[in-house]
Amino acid sequence: MTYFIGFKNTFLFLFFLVISCGNGQQQKNEPQKMISAENDPAEKIAVGANRTDAYLPVLKGKKIGIVANQTSVVFKDDGGYTHLVDSLLALGVDVQKIFSPEHGFRGKADAGEKVEDSKDPKTQLPIVSLHGKNRKPSSAVLKDLDLVVFDIQDVGVRFYTYTSTLHLVMEACAENNIPVMVLDRPNPNGSYVDGPTMEPEHSGFLGLVPIPLVYGLTIGEYGKMLNGEKWLANGVQCDLTVIPIENYNHDKDYSLPIRPSPNLPNDQSIKLYPSLGFFEGTHVNAGRGTEFQFQRYGAPFLDKNVFSFQYTPHPNFGAKAPKHDGKVCYGEDLSNITPPKKVSFQWLIKAYQYSTDKTKFFKDVSFTHHVGNEKVRQQIETGKTDKEIRASWKEDLESFKKIRKKYLIYE
Repeated sequence: MTYFIGFKNTFLFLFFLVISCGNGQQQKNEPQKMISAENDPAEKIAVGANRTDAYLPVLKGKKIGIVANQTSVVFKDDGGYTHLVDSLLALGVDVQKIFSPEHGFRGKADAGEKVEDSKDPKTQLPIVSLHGKNRKPSSAVLKDLDLVVFDIQDVGVRFYTYTSTLHLVMEACAENNIPVMVLDRPNPNGSYVDGPTMEPEHSGFLGLVPIPLVYGLTIGEYGKMLNGEKWLANGVQCDLTVIPIENYNHDKDYSLPIRPSPNLPNDQSIKLYPSLGFFEGTHVNAGRGTEFQFQRYGAPFLDKNVFSFQYTPHPNFGAKAPKHDGKVCYGEDLSNITPPKKVSFQWLIKAYQYSTDKTKFFKDVSFTHHVGNEKVRQQIETGKTDKEIRASWKEDLESFKKIRKKYLIYE
């Protein structure tokens, strides 16, 4: 069945060069296989951007802004693709400007790095940064637009900031009476709901709303939830259209054809990200500065008598200044394990337990913002097991699942 949510008033291409550095002493650091798309000819997934018949009639004759990055593409039958901006311009759509999220329009900036306003050298369109001095579009940059198109690949983890960008774009557009259209894409972690819920007092760009870490929604469904739960500022609601994915459901595996950000290079990293991403709020390196980002972890202060695996981070694509640059890190290699379909604290607990200097472990505010509460750190410090920590959020998950169900487009 195909779904269309209207306005409320009516494959493969190597996009990135693999940069080789950060060799582990226990494992040769060879370039990894790039992400590949699952491609069942009988039921080939068609992302929202490919469904031009559903959205072109709405865009024609309007001045359009596009929130986009390197994942915003229209796929071709031969396995190649065309960037959405180029596709729309070729189809005669009046694209006025581009809005770029974290990592920039071409997806090359480091995590958290400020991105400046610029101009796209190919199209000469102005690029307005949503990860620089402003994260929310101003009335001034929106005033000449009739509609904003949002098309960015999400990975379904709360502290992955593209959902926060969608939130602020919808909020700004609602306040300025400008409709938003989301071209939906599959969620590679969309088959389950898990993890601690963001508490309002700890909300920020790593999580603006009270949802679990892994929320099991596509970015289009997420937009519906923001509207329906009135989670935008002052309860405003955005005039929202979602162009759904065809031949997709939440139980269907989907491998991303394009690296969604510099430090998620393949399926393994994307599947482990919900669990290893917590290390971003600690002084432990999670593979940045190697070619195995979010597939390993380590630090100089982890006990080398316990952790035989070692590696040395060095600056590379997406990590200009990785944690423990040039220092030997002791930890674990997870690049060949089967990732769990759940949020697991087992690796974080083990690293803390065998840290030779626990005062160097947590980044106080950062860890709380990543996890969404103060309880988890306390649980780890007092020796709670992964099973005990997971049990503490069971009630919150059941409550959220009831909310989630209202906004599902894909069963």
